[in-house]
Amino acid sequence: MKLRLLAVLVALVAPLVAGPPMTTLTVQVTDTQGRPVDHADVIVRFKGSRSVKKLGRKTPVSWEMRSNQSGVAKIPPIPQGTIEVQVIAKNYQTFGDDFEVNEDEKTIPIQLKAPQQQYSVH
Repeated sequence: MKLRLLAVLVALVAPLVAGPPMTTLTVQVTDTQGRPVDHADVIVRFKGSRSVKKLGRKTPVSWEMRSNQSGVAKIPPIPQGTIEVQVIAKNYQTFGDDFEVNEDEKTIPIQLKAPQQQYSVH
């Protein structure tokens, strides 16, 4: 009897502890010729919801990292939903866009453009 009660209790509590589905995200940063851009700052913001307290820990809603020499930035597992990706690199235009993430693993290719010439209206 106690064993059945324990099994029912575990079955009810397990979904609460499991958490939302997660995605392993990879961002591939290249220039317009397809060459990798290293040391690009990659900022990922989870826009699906606010941070949620879970067992005393906050779920991060923003991650910052840099691309490696191959132009790849690997983000730790994040909740599935809408994310904003921003890429900043020296001598390139800043990139920013929203992406929908619903898979277990996803690679987002980012192509950075050269900066435009500045001009003055005066």
